[in-house]
Amino acid sequence: MGDVPELPDDPVVAEIREVADRLGLARRYRELDRAPSFPWEEFRAMGAAGLIGLHTPRALGGRGLSVARTGIALFHLAYLGGSAFAKLSLQPEFSSVLAEHGSPELVEEWFRPLVRGERLVGNQITEPGAGSDAGAMSMVARPTESGYRLTGEKSEAAFAIDAGAAIVYARVPGPDPRREITAFLVPQELPGTTRKASSGDLGERWMRRGTVQYADVLLPERFRLGEVGEGFRYVRSELTREHALLSAIYLGVARSAWDETVAYVGERTAFGRPLSSQEAVAFPLVEDGAELEAAWLFTERVLARLDRGEEADSGAALAKWMATEVALRTIDHAIQFHGGRGYSQDLPHEQRWRDVRSGRIAHGPSEVMHEIAARRLWPRH
Repeated sequence: MGDVPELPDDPVVAEIREVADRLGLARRYRELDRAPSFPWEEFRAMGAAGLIGLHTPRALGGRGLSVARTGIALFHLAYLGGSAFAKLSLQPEFSSVLAEHGSPELVEEWFRPLVRGERLVGNQITEPGAGSDAGAMSMVARPTESGYRLTGEKSEAAFAIDAGAAIVYARVPGPDPRREITAFLVPQELPGTTRKASSGDLGERWMRRGTVQYADVLLPERFRLGEVGEGFRYVRSELTREHALLSAIYLGVARSAWDETVAYVGERTAFGRPLSSQEAVAFPLVEDGAELEAAWLFTERVLARLDRGEEADSGAALAKWMATEVALRTIDHAIQFHGGRGYSQDLPHEQRWRDVRSGRIAHGPSEVMHEIAARRLWPRH
């Protein structure tokens, strides 16, 4: 298998290594699983180091890297510090609807501080009766003289407890139900807003997901993002980039598990010889290495297409699906070949597996990734 992807003549990877070492990101990654809390200290330090918003335009405070270079940087960040800090680096990408369609005042108040690691903005689409089928959402934003009255409930919301504001999608009633879903930025301290933490997640516990209820929340007009009824269109282009960049993160986490396992089986002996000399161990790891390389090359091609402005919905969806499956198999083998300790919390593999497992659900489940690709093959169906 080839080397970890590099950034020739670019200081970003060296900066990532310095920050990961200085902040002890690998250690903190483990701690966040055992005592879930939002890592504000590390988030601010990453913002000060310019590692949040790598793809965000320089005019908005980001690095302005290409999508491809951002993917490589996220691969390294996930490899060195785990998926948590790589996903934190990607937070402005998850909030690009705010940057692209919010007023200059909202961008100054919320988006720029997000890039600096000073404020956290969540995303709320899912509802108790509307998950993958987001078109079934029932939350309503009814127009008033000065803005909107927001009523409904969002579930499975990442950062439900810690975000200072959230991009919330709701229906503005109109003549065409297909053109009702609208994006809003909703400060979470507004009267009528109630947040409740989930009972506990399998992985990514540091996100502190939960349910947010809005009971007749009065929302001034200035908090609407873009035009009425355009919410779905705005979020679609954002999701395509997210899918491709999340692929890089999952592959970075898996590569760290693979490297550690390759080294371990070369030293560990059983039945009088190294584990690496036994086909039952060596062959699956060889296959994992090949699949990691293939998944990375596919992801790299999708990232390049995004930089060229080409259609990449289907490729990005398949990259996310492929990276998730390859990463889960690779980390599962890491658990298996480390034996009893691999199954324990003494080693990071079980946490990595639980965190990457979210990739089959979050930001579009694997079934929807297949649906996106199928529509590309058979658009009339």
